[in-house]
Amino acid sequence: MKKLDESLLTHLPPFRHLTRVQIREILDAAQTARIEPGKAVFSEGMPVDRFFLLLDGHIRVQRTTAQGDQIILLHIAPGQLFGIGTALGHKSYPATAMAAEECVVLAWPDRLWSDFIANYTGFATETYAVVGERMADMHSVIVEMATKQVEQRIAAALLRLITQMGRRVDRGIEIDFPITRQNISDMTGSTLHTVSRLLSAWEKEGIVASERKKITVTAPHQLVLLSGVTS
Repeated sequence: MKKLDESLLTHLPPFRHLTRVQIREILDAAQTARIEPGKAVFSEGMPVDRFFLLLDGHIRVQRTTAQGDQIILLHIAPGQLFGIGTALGHKSYPATAMAAEECVVLAWPDRLWSDFIANYTGFATETYAVVGERMADMHSVIVEMATKQVEQRIAAALLRLITQMGRRVDRGIEIDFPITRQNISDMTGSTLHTVSRLLSAWEKEGIVASERKKITVTAPHQLVLLSGVTS
């Protein structure tokens, strides 16, 4: 892959306080890789040896339960760092990062993390702000699992996806990466049958529109009501 231009990073939170010279240093220390859909960037339990920036595509972060079930914890959008186990005190990756579609990532050796924190102004504060947001998202999911009915959990999961990674289209707000009903089941601790039943009902009511690996929310306000979110 050809040498990447510094302008790719200038607007991203961890790098927006840096000079182009500093960004060039960071890019020159990185390796670039393309990850095919369904392939893991790293797997749960592997030693933390690199950290990553997602340039293009979407990443699913998932864990395996003691019963062998897959749970999707969150999604990573382009422009975000991930695999930053050292920042959280982990020696091994606590989850698997799976490509939801073809992804382009930058990867740095984990030993450079402390250098980046020490030498690049704003890198640490911006990165930990993102980590805080992800922890808050995961806390919300845990609370939903414990306190909400399955219909509310599925509605809340779709709302979170269109808020974080939706794009406006003629019919409404489309989740901007491939997603299946099984993925939604894995996100919400529900069965595939339940997800299919609810999405089919919501489609008849004009709340969502779905096709193969694509979901568009056509009536977000109705989904808010179904989620049980209160102002």
